[in-house]
Amino acid sequence: MGTFRVTVSKDYLGFAAAHFLTFRGHACESLHGHNYRVAMTIEGPVDPECNFVIDFAVVKRTLRKQVELLDHRVLLPTRNPKLSYREAGDMTMVEYLGALTYQFPTRDCVMLPITNSTAEMIAEWMANTVRDELLATGAVIESLELEVEESPGQSAIYGERRSEDRP
Repeated sequence: MGTFRVTVSKDYLGFAAAHFLTFRGHACESLHGHNYRVAMTIEGPVDPECNFVIDFAVVKRTLRKQVELLDHRVLLPTRNPKLSYREAGDMTMVEYLGALTYQFPTRDCVMLPITNSTAEMIAEWMANTVRDELLATGAVIESLELEVEESPGQSAIYGERRSEDRP
């Protein structure tokens, strides 16, 4: 028996964002940015009525929403134990190991529930967010992969297969 996979990878599924990383035992890597690109592959059964795994338009719309959330923003990981945040007026202060490291206009920040703003963690977060939205539409997803490319030829892919105890 064969399987079906569909992939969505469009030029407009990209975002420009700034980030920095914290490494074990090292200082923060300097603030820098990337022109990220996102692609998603979904495996599942073909709907007998529509004859597709999932409507491309639904996948594109769902990915686009996540991309727009991150575009031209500073990506801040809220689950990083080395970082803490506080707001002062319209500014977000970032402290690394207790020392003020950065301050950004709050409107330019997106707080992500991840441990570090690596391509791997961004891919996992985005895959989980998009998966949940697609499942809410009634999509049947047996497996998925979401790729976050931070520069040409340099990307991270998060993938998962549906477990028996999850719809």
